[in-house]
Amino acid sequence: MGSLLAGEIPGVKAALAVFSLAAAIAGAPSLGNASTPSGQKPFECEECPAARQGLETLMNGDPDEAITIFHAIEVKFPDSPLGYLLDADATWWKIYLTTAKLVDPDVFDVLISSSSPYDSHFHDLIDVAIRKARAKVRAHQDEARNELFEGLAYALRARFYGLRDSDFSTARAGKKMRALLLSAKEADPSLVDADAGLGLYNYFVDTLPTIIKMLKFLIGLPPGSRERGLSQLQNAATHGEWVRAEAKFYLAKDYSRPSEMEYAKSLQLFQELAQGYPRNLLWKLLAGTLQVRLGHAQLGETAYREVLNESAGEAGEVPQALHRAAQEALNGLKGK
Repeated sequence: MGSLLAGEIPGVKAALAVFSLAAAIAGAPSLGNASTPSGQKPFECEECPAARQGLETLMNGDPDEAITIFHAIEVKFPDSPLGYLLDADATWWKIYLTTAKLVDPDVFDVLISSSSPYDSHFHDLIDVAIRKARAKVRAHQDEARNELFEGLAYALRARFYGLRDSDFSTARAGKKMRALLLSAKEADPSLVDADAGLGLYNYFVDTLPTIIKMLKFLIGLPPGSRERGLSQLQNAATHGEWVRAEAKFYLAKDYSRPSEMEYAKSLQLFQELAQGYPRNLLWKLLAGTLQVRLGHAQLGETAYREVLNESAGEAGEVPQALHRAAQEALNGLKGK
């Protein structure tokens, strides 16, 4: 599947798989100083400090080190779904960064490879996270938050099936995710982080009506609302206890889509991510793409060359993938 800007109609994976990343990170504590609504107390748990460290590492572009941290949480807190949820998220990032096209900010699911060595492990982690979250709900232990965690696991499952172009599996997991997040927030309205997943669901379901009409009929997929989706995303990005960076990432992607064409807003958000997480070269790569779309080809080329130079000689799979993507982007500029 090619660029959305090329006028192609994406499959349901773009409508549903894309929403799940922002929600997935809601299983980890916030980075920096969150602005939370009045009366809302930041959530803490024994595993939270390590989860915060792992999430910081993941957002800074090192999924391997983040996975090591999340493994330690699983060992020390085996009954908690949090370590497994974040481990699955980091594993998904590794799958995405090593098997997908990375240059276009509004394209999330264009694959170079149809599988990866990490797929089976990803599924195992999701199964465990769902089982442990459900066990805590049944035991009446922090039910709303664990229902949130269960919903986020289904969000990750939807995102994976989106990459694998399995439309109905993506839609079913997305529908389940939506129901769980709505239930969690009804039980505890302070769970602002749920707005990230719900907002992206609402946005994409409403902006891809051709695909959604078919799914509404076949599986009873609930409708969405573009305006409400963007509002929920902004709320999560501003007030989220844990999910602000991911919500910002998805706002940037939404603004870059043909339905919005707010390229300057998208660029600003990617630049903020690059400033906040300077070791993650993906943010710089995507900011370069927005510069090109705004007609600033020289600034885009500079960004691409910085990514190329900073990833040169790195041994890991992720920096090598980013190096190839930067080279591809430079080659694309030469062809224009």
